[in-house]
Amino acid sequence: MEMLSLTLGPVSSNCYILTNDFGETLIFDPGDEPERIISLIEDNGLKPIAVVLTHAHFDHIGALDPIRDHFKIEAWQNPIEKDFITDPVLNRSDNNGLRYVSRPVEHYFDTEKELTIDHFKMTLATIPGHSPGSTVFFFDDENFAIVGDVIFKGSVGRSDLPGGSHQTLMAGIREHIMRRPDDYILFPGHGGPTTVGHEDDTNPFLNQGL
Repeated sequence: MEMLSLTLGPVSSNCYILTNDFGETLIFDPGDEPERIISLIEDNGLKPIAVVLTHAHFDHIGALDPIRDHFKIEAWQNPIEKDFITDPVLNRSDNNGLRYVSRPVEHYFDTEKELTIDHFKMTLATIPGHSPGSTVFFFDDENFAIVGDVIFKGSVGRSDLPGGSHQTLMAGIREHIMRRPDDYILFPGHGGPTTVGHEDDTNPFLNQGL
């Protein structure tokens, strides 16, 4: 697989553009600046087949409708956050002086099973604590995961938002992410990529109380 990424919008959110050996492309978290996403995809001759959301905070959905409309594709998300898409209070844009509203997605995935979109196959884990429907997408055959705002290089997702829980977040990280091999690559919603081993050795949140 080939991974391209863009850092977008007012809070520097990562959008990941993943292409498989069949020439199919998934767009993860189109957070803002749709023209940049469109240009990167078209300049590389890619063929998007779907949009996938790790969670539905405003900085991960801001370009959702323009991207769907331009490429004539559909979107997937965790059903736990289905109302976030249409509610600027729930998606936190209202708290940031914005009003991000998108039309509902076309598809909801089973929150704890495999997801298949054409030739893409991934294992899902819902890890709440940052947001109730935060989802991690594991590509175990390729040794990487797209983790959204669950864990970052040297940090973890903030848990002081409504419905957040640091304890729940940490339990999910340990159960679903830290059991992967040390060289397993994590692509977060903000900042650069990291590995399970690097976080196990250096992440202060994972080492609290040890």
